[in-house]
Amino acid sequence: MSSWRTTAALSRTAALGALGVATAVLFGEPAVMVLTAPFLLMGALGLLHRPTSTPVARSVVDHVVLHEGQGTRSRLVVSDLSGVEHVTRVAATAPYLALHPAAGRTGRLVGGDEDVPLLEVSPRRWGRRDLGEENVAFTSPWAGYRWGPARLDGSRLQVLPVRAAFDSRAEAPQPLGLVGAHRSRRPGDGTEFAAIRRFHTGDRLRRIHWRVSLRTDALHVVSTLGEEDTAVLVVVDALADHGRSGGVDGAASSLDVTARAAAALAEHHVRRGDRVSLRVVGSGGETVRYGAGARHLQVILGRLATMQVGTPRDLRGDQLQLGVTAGTVVIVLSPMLSEAMATMTATLVQRGLPVLVVDTLPAEVTPAVVEGTDPRVAGLAWRMRLVERREVLARLAALGCPVVAWRGPGTLDDVLRRLARRAQLPQVRTR
Repeated sequence: MSSWRTTAALSRTAALGALGVATAVLFGEPAVMVLTAPFLLMGALGLLHRPTSTPVARSVVDHVVLHEGQGTRSRLVVSDLSGVEHVTRVAATAPYLALHPAAGRTGRLVGGDEDVPLLEVSPRRWGRRDLGEENVAFTSPWAGYRWGPARLDGSRLQVLPVRAAFDSRAEAPQPLGLVGAHRSRRPGDGTEFAAIRRFHTGDRLRRIHWRVSLRTDALHVVSTLGEEDTAVLVVVDALADHGRSGGVDGAASSLDVTARAAAALAEHHVRRGDRVSLRVVGSGGETVRYGAGARHLQVILGRLATMQVGTPRDLRGDQLQLGVTAGTVVIVLSPMLSEAMATMTATLVQRGLPVLVVDTLPAEVTPAVVEGTDPRVAGLAWRMRLVERREVLARLAALGCPVVAWRGPGTLDDVLRRLARRAQLPQVRTR
């Protein structure tokens, strides 16, 4: 724990004052006393304002959960500011964290708790972000004593991925829920016209079609299609991150595109009343069960922010159990550079589920070259890997699994419409 110590300025002032007094007395030079009088006065004021209390400091942030690009303030909470005239804060820089002041250094004269200098923090990329360690120092009036510098641990921020611009007006392929915004293939109490039929017991009187009833001398009613919700499973590929991330304002890596697209898709379907689930294929294996509502959306965003990147042990695509039931729309967000992800997607398609792949590999991505590797060899290997990837995407398309590149609003409209039309066609199953 830090304590108050005399500053070098007070030591120099006291030494010069004592030397001046001794010189004036020994050599009888009053002028020397006059010249050293200001030093004596400054030293006396510094000694008179010696602090008697020991402050305790800690740093806190106003918000611990933020989205990419948002900002918060790091405050310094001090137990007792009596005897403190100046506060200095020096914070260490951390990756994907912008500080203001930019160097993380600030100082200010204080007269109360409201005068303690603040540090503004803005995370530039999703994930868990730790603020760097911070050194804090206090100075007493007339710079006689100094407390610190003391090292304070930085706070941890949970940074949620920013929801990319996305909207879709396409219907779900196979809505099988209870209530929602998707047009069902079954009759029900909705707004979509289905047919005009004869009146049955239990039909609502406001549904009677009087023109047809008068013409046929029998009551006829207007029947409508029901409106149901659907289950949406968002599968995120977190096996590896390809490319370099420049934060929310810079270039995006494959995992940046994946996380932001998953957040946008989850928000869109939750807003429409669908039941959304999340499965992260990575070393952490994060999973969120089916649910709806704003609170469920926050849980999904929290899982995306804390997902761990890496390949789990003994990963095999045919052993990945996603627990997908009939009627669930599966959206796979992946750069499709893993054989396990391709195998898992093909297995779901062969089960007859509506599956679509969103390609999240950036167009201008370059591989990370390990030190000591020939860049030409690395470039050749990467091009060969891209050729294999194109072959995998072509095979998925041949199985009937659409593959689209993420481009924001309207990305999935055409694909979902085609899947909905395919779901209405008669299916021939072999036994």
